[in-house]
Amino acid sequence: MNYASIKIMDVANGPGIRISLFVSGCTHYCKNCFNKEAWDFNYGNPFTQEQIDYIIDYASGKHIAGLTILGGEPLEHSNQQGLLPLLRQFREKLPDKSIWCFTGYDYEKDILEHMFNEYQETKEFFSYIDVLVDGEFKEELKDLTLKFKGSSNQRTIMVKESIKTGEIVLWDPTSAR
Repeated sequence: MNYASIKIMDVANGPGIRISLFVSGCTHYCKNCFNKEAWDFNYGNPFTQEQIDYIIDYASGKHIAGLTILGGEPLEHSNQQGLLPLLRQFREKLPDKSIWCFTGYDYEKDILEHMFNEYQETKEFFSYIDVLVDGEFKEELKDLTLKFKGSSNQRTIMVKESIKTGEIVLWDPTSAR
């Protein structure tokens, strides 16, 4: 897996100050995507243990609220495989920090009905994710007033709570996670 960039003081992609990993590779090709260069799976640099150590070390600071993974597309199958070592180590070493993930995939249709059944990595991947912002960016639904998303079709989903109840539980902007 390649990554496009790592932002160490990100305040745009989740609550608080976060470290954000932008992975490379996406097959959605959303019109007016803010990160078109990351559509290419070969863009950027290889993601290695060195980057995992850097992310965990930096995220250990008290001022960092958590990790955000976006792209590109983190849920492309090859990216799930590449991200699992980071997620395992991050959760083990920093269990109280939140993990957010942004995807163009639909939570019910693409993730629960397809990925959960076809990719062995997906269930483990989602065991580490606290909040998922789902849905492709849609230019015609663009709304600059939305918190942590670009278009009104996207949802901010509390993953563990949604899996537990079997129904979508949306993130409350007043929560700390």
